[in-house]
Amino acid sequence: MASIGKRFVSRPLLLGVLALGTALASPLAAKDSLGVYSSWAAFRDPGTPRCYAIAKPSSATTRRDYAPFASIATWPKSSVRNQVHLRLSREIAKSATIRLTVGGKRFDLTGGGGDAWAKDASMDAAIVAAMRSATRMSVRTRDKGGRAFTDRYQLAGAATAIDAALLGCARLR
Repeated sequence: MASIGKRFVSRPLLLGVLALGTALASPLAAKDSLGVYSSWAAFRDPGTPRCYAIAKPSSATTRRDYAPFASIATWPKSSVRNQVHLRLSREIAKSATIRLTVGGKRFDLTGGGGDAWAKDASMDAAIVAAMRSATRMSVRTRDKGGRAFTDRYQLAGAATAIDAALLGCARLR
């Protein structure tokens, strides 16, 4: 077990989350780790500047076009806080509805290619609020071939990682 602050995380999980964070974030050299919290991690990129909480899905479809992840980002220079972004496992059909379910709450997202976002800042805030009290979330849509698929996420550690990202960017301007 590795100790991170007062949290203990298994070494394989720690290595997997750190590898995910570095694989998903570019350029690699510009990232500072802010911590690993269960299945979520937080990073700071002072060069941009931005900070974000990020996780890979606990389950996704076996056929993938992309490496899926969910992130909640803060961009201090743009006054953007807790922006929701999902990289889906497949390319989305042009007219497909992208439905995010967090606990019992449903949100219809916008997006294209392999990416999905909240429609506006108020939806970002509602999604993050729902994430804080839920144990899991899923995003469901149709791929470019018309097949339905779902990417599922565990939310253990999400609230702490989101808070770490917010604090990590509190002084970046």
